[in-house]
Amino acid sequence: MILPIENNAPTLIRRVPSLLFCLILILSAPAPNGYAAAIPSDLRAIHVLNRLAFGPSPGDLEHVKSVGVDKYIDEQLSPNSISLPATLINELDTLSTLRLSAPELFVEYGPPSYHGERGDKEAIQRARQRARVIVEQATEARLVRAIESPRQLEEVMVNFWFNHFNVFAQKGLDHLWIGSYERAAIRPYALGRFRDLLAATAKHPAMLFYLDNWQNTAPDSPGARGNFKGLNENYARELMELHTLGVDGGYTQEDVITLARILTGWGFRRPGQTLQARAAGFVQTQRAENFSNNNGFYFDPNRHDFSTKVFLGRTIRGSGIQEGEEAFDILAQHPSTARHLSYELAQYFVSDDPPKSLVDRLAKEYLETRGNIRSVLNTLFHSPEFWDEQYFSKKFKTPYEYVISAVRAAGTPVTNTRPLLGMMAQLGMPLYHCQTPDGYKNTQEAWLNPNAMTQRINFATALAAGRLPLNQPPVGAMEQMSEAKRTTADNQLARSGPVDPTALIKLVGGTLSTETKAAIENSRPAFRAPLILGSPEFMQR
Repeated sequence: MILPIENNAPTLIRRVPSLLFCLILILSAPAPNGYAAAIPSDLRAIHVLNRLAFGPSPGDLEHVKSVGVDKYIDEQLSPNSISLPATLINELDTLSTLRLSAPELFVEYGPPSYHGERGDKEAIQRARQRARVIVEQATEARLVRAIESPRQLEEVMVNFWFNHFNVFAQKGLDHLWIGSYERAAIRPYALGRFRDLLAATAKHPAMLFYLDNWQNTAPDSPGARGNFKGLNENYARELMELHTLGVDGGYTQEDVITLARILTGWGFRRPGQTLQARAAGFVQTQRAENFSNNNGFYFDPNRHDFSTKVFLGRTIRGSGIQEGEEAFDILAQHPSTARHLSYELAQYFVSDDPPKSLVDRLAKEYLETRGNIRSVLNTLFHSPEFWDEQYFSKKFKTPYEYVISAVRAAGTPVTNTRPLLGMMAQLGMPLYHCQTPDGYKNTQEAWLNPNAMTQRINFATALAAGRLPLNQPPVGAMEQMSEAKRTTADNQLARSGPVDPTALIKLVGGTLSTETKAAIENSRPAFRAPLILGSPEFMQR
């Protein structure tokens, strides 16, 4: 819910066309080339908060300055060492669907055909309506973590990796599994080893369904029937092009077909399905646990191609599920994967056009540590390129980053996340709703346009004036809340009001230009907070 700009808004906000022209001129200015001086010491704290976190919230600058930038980086690279606020833990505990595994979500909220109501259109509609709570709770959990968690780098990397391994929540059954996918396949590995992250996403029902690998079947296998009629190359292609090697990673169409054959039989277990370990005269010697896991992954040997294969120049002998594990080992440790991931990380944390020197250094660290994400990030955050002044405040915020950073800077308590989700959708970045497997772009070119600037300024004005119902539960929601959450909501309602511009200046003042500071000083007090949150400098990180 975004309210219209008031007629008595300050000139900088009211005269939107003039502001947009200035904004686009400023934000479109080309970045300098070559090495510049290091970021001044008094701006280092705000820099790490804008890059390792979703911008500063009240108290963050003081914390970074007290412990030092290097210590803050060390803290963020070890998120389990940082305690979560009790209020955040309590709020997450109220989101019951986050505690369910993928199979449990299917049983509880799945299609009515599972409950013997096949063909009943009203039952299908009721089930779909009831299942909306899964995506609603997943989005609430993501946003409150991003806003309130002191483990900010963890939240940044969850967002980064979910986007890298994107799944569209509204493709078929994926609305049932989107929360489980982030919780079980992304979050535990966000700062771990890429090989583990790769396997976790590959085996989760959300990805298996989204890119159709659950139907991938050897054409002449005993299980080739019904929906399982033959090879499906969708996942194999995106696995190499997007997830690992990159579009110019040195693979061929034959490698795509071979990888699809390697991954035949990979799917998810339907409730009540019996595990089998014999197919076409081949007996699996591995235990049943290797065929299935708690998230519902199931390897069906009856649909697998057991022939010997040559993938990326390496021979992989027919061995069932183990073939996929060997392929992941090859892909995760391939130099093209190291370069592809290093480029994406450098682009996210440093510049839309990252310096080759940095990409090369990160790729080297990736290969030497066998894909240790934490080590690669540590190298990045201590690199001269990361601290190069020419890249300071030069990354244009995506809609997700802008909305989260504005709420964090404002310090506004959030009980109702719907206005935030609505704003992201208006700006073209609805959470969990990117339809294509390449995810959302994180570059300025993708998001800087006059209409988007108008909407951002509108949002900044409403947020700063205290006109967004962020601390008011949606209509009818209060009765469904736990007693603890109702008490929290009541307390937050009592603390709501316009954003304090003085506190904002202390928080982000170091990034504001002389012109923006003059405009703020010459405006009425009530208009100063909107000017800060709607300024061209706040649009960047």
